Amino acid sequence: MEGAAASAEGLRYAEYTRAPTGAGKGQAELNRGLARTMIALGLGVATVAFAGRYAFRLWKPLEQAITEAAKRISTSSLSSYYKGGFEQKMSRREASLILGVSPSAGKDKIRTAHRKIMILNHPDKG
Repeated sequence: MEGAAASAEGLRYAEYTRAPTGAGKGQAELNRGLARTMIALGLGVATVAFAGRYAFRLWKPLEQAITEAAKRISTSSLSSYYKGGFEQKMSRREASLILGVSPSAGKDKIRTAHRKIMILNHPDKG
């Protein structure tokens, strides 16, 4: 009976006894790996936060510089079409600027350029 009582006593307090070193080693490795992962994740979040803070502080002067640069570039230089004022009677130079050909271009080149512009601006397009 004493053996059974000692066995029951051992089972009763089994949860408080230390696990064998072989079984605890795997759990310790798992805990260490989890701790490293959490530290790496925390450092990553902190890095993103500091980078965002730096970007927000830098954004205001950068926005002003971009706006000024955009104002310096005129829209007419970006377009390949002539945006001049029209006179009562169109001159040959103005017509050639609109069509995008040289003033001394031949009839075939002028017809091709005119056809291209008319197709692009036709109301039935699309």
